[in-house]
Amino acid sequence: MSVADDYFDDLFQNTDDPWAFRQRWYERRKRALTLATLPREHYRSIFEPGCANGELSAALAGRCDRFLGCDTSNRAVNLARQRLDGVAHATVIQGRLPHDWPEGPFDLIVFSELGYYLDAQDLQQLIRRALTSLSDDGQLLACHWRPAIEGCPLDAEQVHRLLAEHLPLHRTCTHREADFLLDVFSRDRLSVAQKEFDDDRRAHPGSQ
Repeated sequence: MSVADDYFDDLFQNTDDPWAFRQRWYERRKRALTLATLPREHYRSIFEPGCANGELSAALAGRCDRFLGCDTSNRAVNLARQRLDGVAHATVIQGRLPHDWPEGPFDLIVFSELGYYLDAQDLQQLIRRALTSLSDDGQLLACHWRPAIEGCPLDAEQVHRLLAEHLPLHRTCTHREADFLLDVFSRDRLSVAQKEFDDDRRAHPGSQ
């Protein structure tokens, strides 16, 4: 069974940063690595389900024309809205995933520390919803804490295995550490350099 909503309400009851996203070097470093693995410098539309208090959201919003965050916790949604205050192209909504999936398309969807809170059935439904709203050139980034979390139906290995099995996409980046897993899946198999060189050739057909 997926983790209930009150689990997240309890986490945010007495703190605005239950995972110490702002204070811990581990979190700040992981956030920097997450942003560095994105194949594109800029996106049209990014969706971050499970956006928590909006720390990663703020960085993602700086890389796109439109940002949408979603969280099941009302407290988290309010905190994320405060974090993104003044960012005109950013919106944060409340919803229970995978059922309350917003309308796309999105050319980047970010599953950051989200998948293990869902059971396998809900995660597979989440993957299906992501695929239906992913643009023709879309990408999906997944990053998850590896040690088992009490009360969570899945761990990082299981989450990333299910993603690899059910996403008919190319895995363009894989990063493994003792603490976390990070994968990027893309409809396009080209590497960052290949895509850039290909764009240059189209812009300047006579150049080598």
